[in-house]
Amino acid sequence: MKGIQKKEGTDEWIFPSNAFILSETDEYGIITYANDIFCEIAGYTLEELIGQPHNIVRHPDMPRIAFKGLWDDIRAKGFWTGIVKNLRKDKDCYWVYATALRRINAKGEISYLSIRTVPSRQDIKACTTLYAELKSKE
Repeated sequence: MKGIQKKEGTDEWIFPSNAFILSETDEYGIITYANDIFCEIAGYTLEELIGQPHNIVRHPDMPRIAFKGLWDDIRAKGFWTGIVKNLRKDKDCYWVYATALRRINAKGEISYLSIRTVPSRQDIKACTTLYAELKSKE
C-alpha cells in the first residue's frame, strides 16, 4: 500500500490515516488472518504471520498492565480500545489506535478481531510518557 513510510530520524513507521489494519486470531491468540497493510507495516509476509502468536508484534516498551486491561475489558465487555506501540520484524516500531473484539460463532468458537487505525500524535506522546512510567514500576 502506498504511504507506509519511516518517520525521518526515528525508528517509527507510519501508515496512511485512511488505512485500517485488520487481523484475527483464534481463542489462543494465534493469527488466522492478516490484511495486506498489517503485513506491510509489521514487515512480515502473510505466510510468516499466519499461525504465529499475535504477540509477535508486542513491543518491549508496552507495559504488562496495558495488556491486563485489554483482556479484562474483553472478558467483561467483549471489546477493548486503546493506543498500542507495536514491534516490526526489523525491530522498529509503529503505533496504532486499536479496537479488539471478541467474536463467538454459531458453534460457540471464540476468535478475536483487531481493527487498528492511526492514532493522533498527541495520543502517542501521552502514551509514550505513561507507558514509560508504568514500565518503570514492573
